[in-house]
Amino acid sequence: MTDHTSASAQTPEPVSHDAGSADGTVQRRRVLIGGATVAAAGGLLAAGLASASTASASAVTAGTRTGGTRTGGSAAAAAADVCTLTEEVTEGPYWLAGALVREDIREDKDGFEVRYTFTVVDQANDCAPLENALVEIWHADALGEYSGYVGGNGHTEDDDSTFLRGGRLTGSDGQVSITSVWPGHYVSRAVHVHLRVHTDVTLTDDSYTGGSIIHTGQLFFDPDINSEVQALSPYSANTTTETRLDDDGVYDGGGASSGLLTLTALGDSVFDGYAATLTVGVSSS
Repeated sequence: MTDHTSASAQTPEPVSHDAGSADGTVQRRRVLIGGATVAAAGGLLAAGLASASTASASAVTAGTRTGGTRTGGSAAAAAADVCTLTEEVTEGPYWLAGALVREDIREDKDGFEVRYTFTVVDQANDCAPLENALVEIWHADALGEYSGYVGGNGHTEDDDSTFLRGGRLTGSDGQVSITSVWPGHYVSRAVHVHLRVHTDVTLTDDSYTGGSIIHTGQLFFDPDINSEVQALSPYSANTTTETRLDDDGVYDGGGASSGLLTLTALGDSVFDGYAATLTVGVSSS
């Protein structure tokens, strides 16, 4: 893994799927990403979406949005064995080694709550749940600043190099939940979250060592909901121009297969936050 620990590396993220890591190596691992996830009766039902064209046709929990389309029906009806292979994308310039292993990564950051639930499944094992995989995420705060690189989006604030970063191990059902806030935007990129899946890590008191990275990807948000969020405080204090999802150089319009999250409102307004779900499949072979 490349350790981007120098603040001097503050540059806008590459906008190519082939950007790879800083040493020029292009990582082309194949991964499987589905839609919303449902666990039932001691087994896993992976709700997948094969492409943007099937995203709007798939039924998900009432009141959710997938790819900007509000859909209805029951969660049970959404369960499907659709498996879509897609290439991973660049980690970007803001990854830091040694993420804390924890459920809540917010620390003292303001923003609208997002409760992520990821289900990791193994394509090499008939899409069975992958246990003990470390799912790591990191993203910008409301002002578009990353911990460890504060100032890169033009704002000054305290930097402890750990806010809005962290991960957890999946359980026997392949699932993991992480709580954070809705990300802010920064120059040249649409709002997004970075995600990595590691296997065979060794846990320390509060972090991890070793292991292998089997997926590097990015997660994206419904553009209509995101527009509502970015117009409200604390996001409205962000002084940079926002890039729309359709204009992003990394998101390729593939819906859930490209990392578009399924969002379910936690209350009656954006202030109450959202649940965000995605099935991420990897091949252990």
